[in-house]
Amino acid sequence: MRVAVTGGCGFIGSHVVERLLAAGHQVLVVDTVTRGLHPAADHARVDILDPDGLAAAFEGSEVVFHLAAMADVGQVEADPVRSVRLNVEGTTCVLEAARRSGLARTVLASTVWVYGAAAGERSSSAPELEEDTAFDLSRSGHLYVAGKLAAELVAHSYRELYGQHFTVLRYGIPYGPRMRDELVIARFVQEALAGRPITIAGTGAQTRNFVYVEDLADAHVRALDPAAQDQTIALEGSTPISIREIADTVDRLLGPVTVEHVPARAADYASRRISNAKAARLLGWKPGTPFAEGVRRYVDWYRDNAPARTE
Repeated sequence: MRVAVTGGCGFIGSHVVERLLAAGHQVLVVDTVTRGLHPAADHARVDILDPDGLAAAFEGSEVVFHLAAMADVGQVEADPVRSVRLNVEGTTCVLEAARRSGLARTVLASTVWVYGAAAGERSSSAPELEEDTAFDLSRSGHLYVAGKLAAELVAHSYRELYGQHFTVLRYGIPYGPRMRDELVIARFVQEALAGRPITIAGTGAQTRNFVYVEDLADAHVRALDPAAQDQTIALEGSTPISIREIADTVDRLLGPVTVEHVPARAADYASRRISNAKAARLLGWKPGTPFAEGVRRYVDWYRDNAPARTE
C-alpha cells in the first residue's frame, strides 16, 4: 500500500515511516524539512496549510497519516494563533486534500491530553476512561488540548458531510530516540550527562503513562486494518510512571544526580486513568517496552548522536 505521512521527518513521524517501510509499504513523507528523512521514502516539500499542494502530493496514495502539528505546549502557549492554524486549520487542509485526492482514510494523531477535559471525578480511584468518554469543554485547559479536540471534531465532520473515513489515534506520552530536547525524559538525561541538577516541576508525584516510540509506531501499521476505520483509539501506556520515578531511573543509569524542585507549571496535564483495551481488542496492540529499557535506549542513542545535533 502507498501511504503518505505528514510530519514524517519529526520525532514520532520518522519512527512511523521506518515501521511502515519495514512492513512493506511505499511511503511518501510530506514535510517542509528533510532532516531525518528516511532514504527509502519519497518526499514532498509541502506545507500543511496548502490544500492544493497537499492534494497534488497525495495523488496515488491510499491513506495519509497526519502527524504534522505544533506539539510543544510551550510554543502553543507563546503563539496561540499560529498553533490553532497549524493544529486545526492544518488538519482541515489535510482532510480536504485527502477528499480531493480520493484517499480511503486519514489517520489523525491526537493525544491522551484530551482526557484532561473529561467530565466526572478526577481521582486515582475513578474508573478508567474510554474512547467514548464525555468531555466538558469548560475543563479543556491548555490551548493544545483545545486544538486537538477541535481537530478530532473536524475529522468527524468530514465523515458526516463528505463520507471521508478517519482513524483518531490518541497517543500516550511518547518517548525514545529523536524525541525533542524539551520533553521531560530528554531534559533529565541531558542534565545528568552534563552534571547539572535535575529540576522537577511540583512535587514529582504527578504521573504519566509513557509509551515507547517504537511501540507507538507499531500501532500505526496495525491501524491500517479495516477494523480501525472510523474509530478513535487510545494508545496509552500500561504503567503509570511518576516524574520522581523518571529522575530515579536516570539516577540509576547515569547517577549520582542531584534533584531540585521548582513551582509546578500552569495548566499542566492532569493525569487520568485511561484504558488501552480498545487498542488491544481492535489492533492486537499493547505497549511492550519496559520504561527503564526505553530510557536506556534513548541514552544510548543520545550518546551516539549528541555531537551531530547542532542545528
